[in-house]
Amino acid sequence: MSARASGYGDLLRGWRRRRRLSQLDLAMQVEVSQRHLSFVESGRSAPSRQMVLRLADWLEVPLRERNAMLVAAGFAPEYSDCAFDAPAFALAREVVQRILDGHEPYPALAVDRHWTLLSANAPMLHLLAGVDASLLEPPVNVLRVSLHPDGLGPKIVNYREWRALIIAQLERQVAASADSSLADLVDELRALPVPDGARPYQPAAGADFVGIAIPLELLTDEGVLSFIGTITVFGTPIDITLSELAIESFFPANEFTASAMRALNGGASRSPERP
Repeated sequence: MSARASGYGDLLRGWRRRRRLSQLDLAMQVEVSQRHLSFVESGRSAPSRQMVLRLADWLEVPLRERNAMLVAAGFAPEYSDCAFDAPAFALAREVVQRILDGHEPYPALAVDRHWTLLSANAPMLHLLAGVDASLLEPPVNVLRVSLHPDGLGPKIVNYREWRALIIAQLERQVAASADSSLADLVDELRALPVPDGARPYQPAAGADFVGIAIPLELLTDEGVLSFIGTITVFGTPIDITLSELAIESFFPANEFTASAMRALNGGASRSPERP
């Protein structure tokens, strides 16, 4: 019991510090004494299952790590972990695909917590044309594909701005989740070479959404297409896989891009005028 309590206490202390909370801050949030919380962290007191879940909730611990905290405290896991391609996940897969297909004629894709491609709609696959086949061998990491010199990297007009955006987003994920695989991915992406001829860093250059968002500017046969990306997550998941799943949808940042995507996906009868 002491060893289990100590193991849980170490995890609790780590998450509390990661959230930049003092013992007093956390104790006040969950309405326990600081002394009791100190005893739990040091392993001198074993928490109840309810307390483990309550603390994890206040600390916004990811579901996967909540299970780890429960096991460390001597309890059974609370949350299921169903693989995306498992038969039991069929309904969730159908919902995800409906969201992706419903976003057409604009690109959208679904990824897991490590940005591994789970599914994509037809417009997204169209934009991936020309990417080296080795990068599209499963498991496909969409961030690696986007920045790699054999991927979309040379086609991204605002490569430096887009890479800075991706790395900043990943660093926030690492801080929130303490995921070492994401930290390794940050290092990998930082080490990728900047494509020859990439323009200097200009965070607001050419953006239709200056001061609001940085677009993805992609050079294609149709011209430069400009997209604004959004991330959608499920609001009340009780399954680990679903809680870690994200849908990235790209919206046209200007009318030229909207017209081009409609034409590419059979929604227009003529080619759009280039700006």
